[in-house]
Amino acid sequence: MTTAESLPGTTAPTSQTVPTAPTPQTAPTAESGPAAPSGASGASDAVQRALRASLADRLRRARPELAERHDLASADGLASARAEATAPTTGEDGDGALVAVVVRDLDLAVWARQTCAFALDLDAGAAAAWRRSFTRTVFLAGNPEHLMTRFPLARTAPDLSAAWTAPGPPAATAALRRLLKLLQADAPVPTGPDTPFEVPGAPEGPRPPGAPAVPGHRPPVRRDLYLATAGCTLSDALVHLNHVLVEAVMDGLVAPGDHLVLRRIPRLGGPPDRFAAVRAVPEAHLPGRLRAAAALTGPLPSGPE
Repeated sequence: MTTAESLPGTTAPTSQTVPTAPTPQTAPTAESGPAAPSGASGASDAVQRALRASLADRLRRARPELAERHDLASADGLASARAEATAPTTGEDGDGALVAVVVRDLDLAVWARQTCAFALDLDAGAAAAWRRSFTRTVFLAGNPEHLMTRFPLARTAPDLSAAWTAPGPPAATAALRRLLKLLQADAPVPTGPDTPFEVPGAPEGPRPPGAPAVPGHRPPVRRDLYLATAGCTLSDALVHLNHVLVEAVMDGLVAPGDHLVLRRIPRLGGPPDRFAAVRAVPEAHLPGRLRAAAALTGPLPSGPE
């Protein structure tokens, strides 16, 4: 069986279409970041170094031993670490932990909100095992309502548009993955209006002086969630946003009550270090080069959007 696993710098193969409502075309809401001219090679090299650093940090957090075997500060060492991390493992589905997501209707902002809720509900052990597998995720086309009594679903969206299994060995979801087809959503993601949403859960309120902080809780913040739409299908968007959001939850960047704004623009411009989290993937037609596929900003000032 082919799975839609998503390890560093990969996207998910798909085989079943889920209809989605068209998004109206509008002007980009942020700079589109055109490719640098030949005279700007210094700036371009700086961007590539920052993207490699972001990818190295992701590898280091998921698999600390890779940093011991490879020089993640060099392009060659990073490539070797990525090759080791994505090498085929034993068995039809490999080992490690994966999550299966059943998708009936695809609204990116609605799905993103529920993805945050799912990640926030994970216990530390399950989250750590999933992260070690680079938050490997399989997206399936199906109706959660028809599966609730037949399969152990860890979370189901209130509107039944999607459902998640708990992170676990591939064998735990084999029956579900045999029943359903892999999600295929090959339509491009158009630019569209910015979409705000609030991360589910009760935010931490003011604490009395001297009271201990509650792990994983803090006052809510506002962040922008960017998705680069140039050459991006809806299936790609699920992969990119999934990795950014669930790993941001694990790192404490996203917490209950936070206000996120999904912004879809052609390309992510500017220095990558202006973001708190970046998903760096290979540039399709430029071997050895990376691009930012999705990103989460640092906390933004409160006030009108």
